[in-house]
Amino acid sequence: MAATEVWRSATAHARRVLALLRRRRLAPPAHVVALLGTALAGTEAHAVTLPEDQAEAMVHIYDADGLRATGPAVLVRKKLGSAVSLHGTYYVDQVSSASIDVVTTASPFKETRKEYTVGGDYLVRDSIVSVSATQSSESDYKARTVNADVSQDMFGGMTTVSLGYSRGTDDVGRKDVGFFDHARHWRYRLGVTQILSPTWLMTLNGEVVSDDGYLGNPYRSARVGGAFVPENDPRTRSSRALRVGTTATLAPGSAVHGAYRYFWDNWAIRAHTLEGGYSRYFGDKILADWTVRLHSQSKALFYSDNALVDTVYLSRNRQLSTFKNLGLGAKLTYATGKVGDYDVKLSAAYELLHFKYSDFTDIRTGRAYALNAHILQLFASATF
Repeated sequence: MAATEVWRSATAHARRVLALLRRRRLAPPAHVVALLGTALAGTEAHAVTLPEDQAEAMVHIYDADGLRATGPAVLVRKKLGSAVSLHGTYYVDQVSSASIDVVTTASPFKETRKEYTVGGDYLVRDSIVSVSATQSSESDYKARTVNADVSQDMFGGMTTVSLGYSRGTDDVGRKDVGFFDHARHWRYRLGVTQILSPTWLMTLNGEVVSDDGYLGNPYRSARVGGAFVPENDPRTRSSRALRVGTTATLAPGSAVHGAYRYFWDNWAIRAHTLEGGYSRYFGDKILADWTVRLHSQSKALFYSDNALVDTVYLSRNRQLSTFKNLGLGAKLTYATGKVGDYDVKLSAAYELLHFKYSDFTDIRTGRAYALNAHILQLFASATF
């Protein structure tokens, strides 16, 4: 899952900002271009426009202490006239797991997760309305999500306001014991992008999430006095997140970007994420991007590594524990130029993630658990 989320968030954010810059006769910062996997040196003035006709393909590898996920991802986008653009994506995770959760409470496993998305954008004056539907499936988990977003230019295109809503339903199961349950999710988004100067823009985003139903993992166990017992999470959760970011060009061909995100929920989790990066062109065809991210999180009220007594709610999910995370990433994009009727760009991205847990122990050693995760992504993109 980590690889696909990185791909989606990066390209979606970059498309929004790049479109905004085009409408204001501004050259896009190198960071924005890098996220898209393109190497454009500048743009001309446009009215509000739909995304370009495009085909993208990605191969991803996620490897973290016994958990390995690999597979392809494909996106195709095509305009129908001047007001409608349609797109579809296909994503596959081939997962093999002998992670710490598995080796301490279950047997290693292999499975395949497939995800399909179809959607469209509709242009109305200075607004773009976007809708999409996603469905993913694996042997014992199915998820369906519908999304609706509206982006509106204001004040001569210097400000863009976006609103979004998502509705998701999950079917959760465990076949060996006949377990079956459901979960529902609601997401509400609000964002503002403001151009402050020809070389500087800022973004502010907020999200509210509400979850209901089975929110745990039927394969995971908690511990009470050293004995394993079934995990039991609350069946409702409300969370909030705020993010402020900025992107600025320093000199021709180079840019910096930074952001801070604060997350909190009614499970008593508080999380802080700080990220920054630097991008630079090398000649006209090569673009390099470096990023660093720091993340820290406090534990949920009902989390315990080894509880003294059984309680109504109890979890040993390490993602609900207290931990810190450091991420270091790099991406290189090469513009091959015209290949027939296509503008082709090739990209390679790598990220190293280090997790250090404060109150989750490896029961095999009795020490606080830590792991390194590696994410490799290979992109090919063609506009036509």
